[in-house]
Amino acid sequence: MNPPRHPLRELWSRYRAYRPRLVLAVAMSVVNKVMDVVPELVIGAAIDVVVRGDDSLVAAVLGVEDRFTQLAVLAGVNVVVWVLESATDYAAQVLWRGLAQAVEHDLRTEAYAHVQSLDLTWHEARTTGGTLAVLNDDVNQLERFLDVGAPRVIQVVLNVVLVGAVFAASSWTLTVLAFLPIPVIVVGSLWFQQRLRPLYAEVRRTNGALSGTLAANLGGLPTIRAFTAEDRETARVARASLAYRSANTRAIRSSAAFVPLIRMAILAGFTTTLLLGGWAALRGELEVGLYSVLVFMTQRLLWPLTDVGEMLDLYQRGMASARRVLGLLRERARVVPGARSLPAPVRGGVTLRDVRAGYDDGPDVLRGLDLEVPPGEVHAVVGPTGAGKSTLLRLVLRFQDPRSGQVLLDGVDVRELSWEALRGSIGYVSQDVFLFRGSVRDNIAYGRPDASDEAVVAAARAAEAHDFVEALPDGYATVVGERGATLSGGQRQRLALARALLRDPALLVLDEATSAVDNDTEAAIQRSLARVTAGRSTLMVAHRLSTVRDAHRIWVLDGGRVAEAGTHDELVSRGGAYAAMWAVQTGERTAAAAGG
Repeated sequence: MNPPRHPLRELWSRYRAYRPRLVLAVAMSVVNKVMDVVPELVIGAAIDVVVRGDDSLVAAVLGVEDRFTQLAVLAGVNVVVWVLESATDYAAQVLWRGLAQAVEHDLRTEAYAHVQSLDLTWHEARTTGGTLAVLNDDVNQLERFLDVGAPRVIQVVLNVVLVGAVFAASSWTLTVLAFLPIPVIVVGSLWFQQRLRPLYAEVRRTNGALSGTLAANLGGLPTIRAFTAEDRETARVARASLAYRSANTRAIRSSAAFVPLIRMAILAGFTTTLLLGGWAALRGELEVGLYSVLVFMTQRLLWPLTDVGEMLDLYQRGMASARRVLGLLRERARVVPGARSLPAPVRGGVTLRDVRAGYDDGPDVLRGLDLEVPPGEVHAVVGPTGAGKSTLLRLVLRFQDPRSGQVLLDGVDVRELSWEALRGSIGYVSQDVFLFRGSVRDNIAYGRPDASDEAVVAAARAAEAHDFVEALPDGYATVVGERGATLSGGQRQRLALARALLRDPALLVLDEATSAVDNDTEAAIQRSLARVTAGRSTLMVAHRLSTVRDAHRIWVLDGGRVAEAGTHDELVSRGGAYAAMWAVQTGERTAAAAGG
């Protein structure tokens, strides 16, 4: 496998559409830097006019002997230069900042879209905060480098080239002496760059760890408070923050140590020009005006190099962040969509044939499972924790693929189907209901954004949600909090059921759909399910057996295999695992024990 390319080369290749804007931004920076250097030449020329009069360079070029006229011409040139410098500075800033913002937007959007496509197992193996740090903080760091760091690098390089040209045209001796400190600076820069790279990689790593800790704790505030663990979690955040601060401190110390080195180089170069150039001017070997230009130019040459430390800082932060973002984009999903569509009409029949499945490199959770849900029937899956119920649903929804065997929808292997064909035919209600921040209506219509108000209300009625929605302050326009925190568990469950029903799916998949509701709400949902599942293929996982007693067939899983299957009455009469679970839940075993 080829090693990853340098981040800047990869960005150049990835965002070809922005190349013209980048070229124009560089051109404006070049013109701006040229205009920035010209005023020193104008000052030197003005001093030459004052000192030499009609023998000045301006007099020779223009053929004008009057000194005031020469100065007036120089003043006019200076005005034009300043106007051009101001205009190109404005254009360069707009172009560079616009480019940085555009790349930031595209990269974040692309990275987020890519993250959505990655397998659930990939997300489960990582912290949400770590992923957020890449999508937010790392993209911002790259934007800052493109906005500030890259233009500065170009300006400094141009500055060295232009000032070097002026020195070379004036005195090769002074050119060599003035440029002697630059190799020291370049070598020092390369050394510092190598030293800073791992330091800033550690900064990004600790930032991701801190973000992950904060995100996890904010999501678990009720648990933290319930166990009076506020102090302990504050200490945990403090440790993560301290690690981030320490990593930053080490990086800052290394980058800050570079500036004193550059200042010594500037001092050496400036002192050389001041003394040797002045000596040459006193001996008449160097014109006074040119001497003043070179003195100004020495500072112009070397002083901007004091920004090298900050530029290296921005560069290393930007590249460390770019590597993390581009590394994220190089992650590949193992579960990819097929291209087939389902034959119409979609009936929603599900078949699992000799399926083996598990998580990552762990043992099999499902071991040669065979199961069939004929079109139009309601089938339930029950069993103890760890029996493989959730894994079965993940396979049907194709959140993961089996290690062997087949999962079929209407006789077609789900691996051959497009996402729209597969998931567009399924209505899913998860045990952990997720509601987005927005109105009740928006949440119900999430699967069908173009649904009419009448269809939304009909779905809410079918899920026994209409009455409580109407009682909310703004009815269907009521905004629910993040994750629906302003609603009860039962209310969230009913809205999730309404969201699934609005799609009018061929297959309804319910994962503990009544797990968070009270008995009255469960009875209401049961009534609605009896209506909406009539003639509709339904696969439900349930812990409460009372919710599945009317299913056409109940599959009892144990150890990743089908222990028994049948109707409720058949399974109870057999006296097996299902009958034992039913006895526990209905209290019959307790009553029998008490009677004994």
